[in-house]
Amino acid sequence: MSSIDPTVLDTVATGSFYAPHDVLGLHADGASDDRWIVRTRRPLAESVTAVFAGGERIPLAHVRAGIWEGRYEGPFTAYQVVATYEDGPTHVADDPYRYAPTIGELDLHLIREGRHEQLWDALGSHVRHHGGSEGTSFAVWAPNARAVRLIGDLNGWDGQGHALRSLGSSGVWEIFVPGVGAGATYKYEILTQDGRWIAKADPMARLAEVPPATASVVTASAYTWQDDAWLAARAESHPVAEPMSVYELHLGSWRPGLSYREAADPLVEYVSAQGFTHVEFLPLAEHPFGGSWGYQVSGYYAPTSRFGSPDDLRYLIDRLHAAGIGVIMDWVPGHFPRDAFALAQFDGQALYEHPDPRRGEHKDWGTLIFDYGRNEVRNFLVANALYWFEEFHVDGLRVDAVASMLYLDYSREAGEWEPNVFGGRENLEAKRFLQETNATAYKRYPGIVMIAEESTSFPGVTQPTSAGGLGFGFKWNMGWMNDSLVYISRDPMYRAHHEGELSFSFVYAFSENFILPISHDEVVHGKGSLFTRMPGDHWQKLAGMRLFLSYMWAHPGKQLLFMGQEFGQMSEWSESRALDWWLLDQPSHRELHDFVAALNAAYRAEPALWSRDSDGDAFARIGAPTWDPNVSAIIRRSSDGDVVAAVSNFSGVPVHDLELDLPHAGVWEEILNSDAGEYGGSGVGNFGAVTTDAAGRARLSVPPLGAIWLRLRR
Repeated sequence: MSSIDPTVLDTVATGSFYAPHDVLGLHADGASDDRWIVRTRRPLAESVTAVFAGGERIPLAHVRAGIWEGRYEGPFTAYQVVATYEDGPTHVADDPYRYAPTIGELDLHLIREGRHEQLWDALGSHVRHHGGSEGTSFAVWAPNARAVRLIGDLNGWDGQGHALRSLGSSGVWEIFVPGVGAGATYKYEILTQDGRWIAKADPMARLAEVPPATASVVTASAYTWQDDAWLAARAESHPVAEPMSVYELHLGSWRPGLSYREAADPLVEYVSAQGFTHVEFLPLAEHPFGGSWGYQVSGYYAPTSRFGSPDDLRYLIDRLHAAGIGVIMDWVPGHFPRDAFALAQFDGQALYEHPDPRRGEHKDWGTLIFDYGRNEVRNFLVANALYWFEEFHVDGLRVDAVASMLYLDYSREAGEWEPNVFGGRENLEAKRFLQETNATAYKRYPGIVMIAEESTSFPGVTQPTSAGGLGFGFKWNMGWMNDSLVYISRDPMYRAHHEGELSFSFVYAFSENFILPISHDEVVHGKGSLFTRMPGDHWQKLAGMRLFLSYMWAHPGKQLLFMGQEFGQMSEWSESRALDWWLLDQPSHRELHDFVAALNAAYRAEPALWSRDSDGDAFARIGAPTWDPNVSAIIRRSSDGDVVAAVSNFSGVPVHDLELDLPHAGVWEEILNSDAGEYGGSGVGNFGAVTTDAAGRARLSVPPLGAIWLRLRR
């Protein structure tokens, strides 16, 4: 008769006991160092034998509910369990309950404190050598669970024989399963406080099944990076003072059907030819619904398996780095979906989400909001940002929907939100989370960029955390985007009456480190494409696009352009189909495509256009002696004395003999003309150069719906 309480044995037998390792496995029998009790769970077996490493065979006796027990004398050592079944094969297996925990006390302490910067190394599934065996460890944070079982193809999705042990107040549950390797699919089956068993994917899984399947997948990386030189150079870089023109893309619809590896060659070739410095991927973390474009994440640590394995993504990023192209990825810590298999009510009650619906639910999006004030949740997110830098060598994260995180009353009516402890509308916990994320990321990975999509005038978004700012490197300039798109959509006949829509951005252009975004959000939901926003006939639309992009690239701030706009995509973007690549067979659209490449080349060659983007002293508007409301003329300067003038004519007619006082007398070379015949323009220009009089006054010809860039010859 076993000394274990029968009710405990019953719960162990069903995988419902919080400490199965305290019962099963090898345990000291009395005070002697060489006397042991071995217990194992083998329901329906006819006989069970423990075979120790020295060859000794110990028959076990059935005690209760499929639990078998026997006594062994000898040194503590490995053993296998041999079970025979009526009319069935003999089953030989290692015992998962003979292993010590794979998580140390320091890990558990850091998890409790919310300070484990490499949380993915402690939690989740990991193929490893442990206790003399090869297998996989599994660990999950579920502090409200009464019991946790591992289910998967390793046990026919019956977890009664693979119950995890509780590791105390940390809320972490753990088991090491020998013989399980990469490729195994699994979930956690969690016994809630109200007695329900719920199946959940692993929040820390580094791979998931291809949707609509939802299981987690054990994975191990075998990739060898080749980008040491890139990372070393990045660490010495200062992105605010360097060129940045970003090509934003949705990988699934850029060229549908390509895997991460298959996309590498064409993407590198295309982006290199177009001259963009960076690519920005819409979210690549696992998400159940493709129509969310990746913005409703279920697997924060798992690159979506739609396009291949994590190592395949590493290969794609490595190839981009080898071509000198930086990689930014959208990151979505602002909300997560309610899918029952994922984070929502993870252990039977609010865990990752804030328990108060006034803070824990996004009414507009039908999603849940993280509990940023809880240590373990904050740690989950901070470590996730670091994970993408550490494991995938991304060069930046663009943080989605920051405003929704910062304001407690975001998209809420009176009475639907709860003020902070000071009575204000700011989410203080979310602010501290963002500050911690940015400060930690920049500390660990110098040269990276953290980018905020923040649509309000929240102060100090790109100010350092030491000065009370949020600590981002850049902020999307949503004000510029809205005003400029409204302006450019107007008929040129009426633009003179709305000049303020174009020039207001200059008032605040240096209040933050800005990126000017023409993103995916501007070419969906009935907004049409950038091409369709342009008034006029086909020629005028393409001319307007060349003008607008020239103006955008010369404006203070970095640039971001969504895929397809570089060749004048006419239809609105849809994630369900490819871009209209056939347009490149049309000469006029090919000319726009070639112009964007020339625009990027001219931009990157001129430090005046990017080296002092956040320095108001390096910028000036010019307009004397005459001012034309349809003409925008600005000066950009570099630290080395380079000067570029950008003159944009938003009217539909050329402006000849425009008198303009340039800051230096001499010859100004025309380095870009959006109306050049080679780009499909009418050919109005200045024959390659403009010479001022002794006072610096020039007479220019500015093309209709066109822009020219002039560089002072030194």
